[in-house]
Amino acid sequence: MRKIPIIVIAFYLQILSSFAQVTASKDTSAYKEEMLKLEEVNFVSGYYSQNGDHSAVTGGIGTEKLTDIANTFDLKLSKYNKKGNKHSVLFEMGVDTYTSASSGKIRQDSSGNNGHNALSHPSNHDTRIYPSLSYLTENVNNGITLGGGVSYSHEYDYQSRGLNLTFIKSAKDNNREFGVKLFTYFDLWTAIYPYELRPESDYSNASHKGGGIAATVLPRNSYQASFSLSQVINPRLQVVLLFDPAYMKGQLTTLYQRVYFQDLSDHVEKLPDTRLKLPVAIRMSYFLDDRFVIRAYYRFYHDDWGNNAHTANIEVPVKVTPFFSLSPFYRYSVQTGIKYFAPMYGHTASDTYYTSDYDLSPFHSQFIGMGIRIAPPKGVFGSKAWSSLELRYGHYIRSTDLVADQLTLALKFK
Repeated sequence: MRKIPIIVIAFYLQILSSFAQVTASKDTSAYKEEMLKLEEVNFVSGYYSQNGDHSAVTGGIGTEKLTDIANTFDLKLSKYNKKGNKHSVLFEMGVDTYTSASSGKIRQDSSGNNGHNALSHPSNHDTRIYPSLSYLTENVNNGITLGGGVSYSHEYDYQSRGLNLTFIKSAKDNNREFGVKLFTYFDLWTAIYPYELRPESDYSNASHKGGGIAATVLPRNSYQASFSLSQVINPRLQVVLLFDPAYMKGQLTTLYQRVYFQDLSDHVEKLPDTRLKLPVAIRMSYFLDDRFVIRAYYRFYHDDWGNNAHTANIEVPVKVTPFFSLSPFYRYSVQTGIKYFAPMYGHTASDTYYTSDYDLSPFHSQFIGMGIRIAPPKGVFGSKAWSSLELRYGHYIRSTDLVADQLTLALKFK
């Protein structure tokens, strides 16, 4: 993917933000209906790299090497009407580009040899594009915010269309807030089978040894709710309770992931076509003083595939100066794994469902890193439009021998 240098994007966004500030400085003594004005611009660029030896594509062994470059860009526009109510429009555009060594082996035959053009197969590298648009209206008199939005995502073998609704109720003193967000996604998967398991015919006019992909498109629908309750306990402590149930129905099996049985036979992964997820969490922010903040997070997860998980995270932002801060963080996770998982050659013919995907296996993991944030009062590098710059690095270690590194750059313009 051709990349636009960050400095060029930053310069462009400064021009937009500066224009918005000039527009906002007009005389408002005689009120008239406002047009939407640019309130905030965010640009986030991330690089992710991982390596391991338990690829689900090749049945639970083989390289998991993957790299991903993700860029997101969002614009927030807002205005106030005659009643003082705020109306906001948020547009976001995301583009991810990844390369995956294991995905190239979708075209590997049962003898371990690669099929025709295996390494150049489109699944070995791909670009995902995901725009979204949302609208919110905030009533200052009753503290109610209502909104909705649409989203879209597309990549080589997958596309998704999403809808969402938002309801937020704030207390008069702004010390309590209750929020409900509802999401629904309508996804379509192209049915891509491992090379050696493809049918001899009706595979997009490509036979067992052909070069095409399946014409069959399989649906998957997801329904998710997010309930949140935040409470200011005292001037130092704020607590947020979260409950995010989700229900999925349709194509939940990844058809190009192999499973090798005890009898050495080769199969396509098979999982139930429904899944219910029930995560609950609590987040806490405690302000020790003007320099130190403790941010803690705990989450419990359960689903009807038999997986239970616990995640605990702590981050301690430290203000080195009023405008420069460091944020060391640490996260620990453990999960039991789903009841349908077994490693290579662990499944038998009596199993109804089966997978060798180590993302669904029992494991524990750690993620440790540091964030750096700069937010000078005169703007970054003296530009008032460029309000903050944040750089975060994290190193991930999983008990299944998977390791990963993540680097994220976030720029905010106002």
